[in-house]
Amino acid sequence: MVDRSTPPLLVAFDLDDTLAPSKSQIDPRIGELLIALAERVEVAIISGGQLQQFTTQVVDRLPDAPADALARLHLLPTCGTQYYRLTADDVVTVYKLSLTDDQKSRALAAVEGEARRLGLWESETWGDILEDRGSQITFSALGQQAPVAAKTAWDPTGEKKNRLRAAVAALLPDLEVRSGGSTSVDITERGIDKAYGMRQLAEQTGISLDDMLFVGDRLDPDGNDYPVLAMGVRCQAVDGWEDTVAYLEQLIPTLPVRV
Repeated sequence: MVDRSTPPLLVAFDLDDTLAPSKSQIDPRIGELLIALAERVEVAIISGGQLQQFTTQVVDRLPDAPADALARLHLLPTCGTQYYRLTADDVVTVYKLSLTDDQKSRALAAVEGEARRLGLWESETWGDILEDRGSQITFSALGQQAPVAAKTAWDPTGEKKNRLRAAVAALLPDLEVRSGGSTSVDITERGIDKAYGMRQLAEQTGISLDDMLFVGDRLDPDGNDYPVLAMGVRCQAVDGWEDTVAYLEQLIPTLPVRV
């Protein structure tokens, strides 16, 4: 049984719509709070996005910070199939997994074919619809660079994305097909989700899952944060980055600064 009153030793976050609007840079206040948190506990970010997204949205926007605080930041793109740590000068690779060429080609063909069959392959997009992220194939209905307002309007209930996910999953029984961000579907090795990322954090840091806290905006059963809740990790639901700010402003003063 997890003691919910015990302060966490590690706090992990979803990225899009938890730390920042989808594919957008973090607000300066989020950067300040992440560093303040890292002066107290280990801090991780787990998302279906790739490393470049983490760098552009978060790392490049962090305020100046002590090297020991930066060393407590863990980056887990593509749900933990890649793992990076920060130093004062660089992003260091811990490990980086990859799908096989056969898995990639079948995933790309399946998701494009089903999107076209279901009438979900859009002709007007912002950037590429399909992306090979090495350990993950991602379908983004409106393209990788679509504005937040357009993505929100495309599938406000999640019905389109969930319908596509189910259709693709039926064609790829050996792979994991999950709803990703607001307009995306992610395809990985079987068993890869944010719960996998949390287990990798436990293995790499030696911190028990019972001593972790996860913050995310999609903890509902259809959400891509739900596997973390289902595995029994403490979770805090938020509704956008402003909600995350309010929560961290309450949490951080309760945690002692490391000396």
